[in-house]
Amino acid sequence: MANVKKGKTILFAYDGSEEAKEAIRQAGHQLRKGRRAIVLTVWRRFAGVPFMGPAAIAGAGFPERNERDAQQLAREGAALAREEGFDAEPIAEEGDPIWERIVETAETHDADIIVMGSHGRTGLSLVLVGSVAGATARHTERPVLIAHNDDDAGQAA
Repeated sequence: MANVKKGKTILFAYDGSEEAKEAIRQAGHQLRKGRRAIVLTVWRRFAGVPFMGPAAIAGAGFPERNERDAQQLAREGAALAREEGFDAEPIAEEGDPIWERIVETAETHDADIIVMGSHGRTGLSLVLVGSVAGATARHTERPVLIAHNDDDAGQAA
């Protein structure tokens, strides 16, 4: 890994979702501007591949495509973070489980806080898919700001 600067660093875990975008916007309102920020997009080698087994997809270019897509997402997130006043650097890294790569990257870059969105899963979807935000918060001693994208905000009940 490259030489890591010490100082006040924010780690944004960014997947391109509206919740991740909202997390960056909320950080822009709640955290001091001008801080160094790492915008991390974690990709998985065979994410999004229909179940066929590794032999059926060998040489099909899936890992390279996933990595390219993750790099593009990280650049998009870094641009959004810059609009909010942070000195943002995009990073795309492979990792599974995703929460573990987020925690490791926060440690590597000595992040003061991890900022991420929550997809708000409940019930069976939470059990089956899990919560990256929840797992990240449980496995780090660093503060974690978990933002929710409330689509109903400002609407009458």
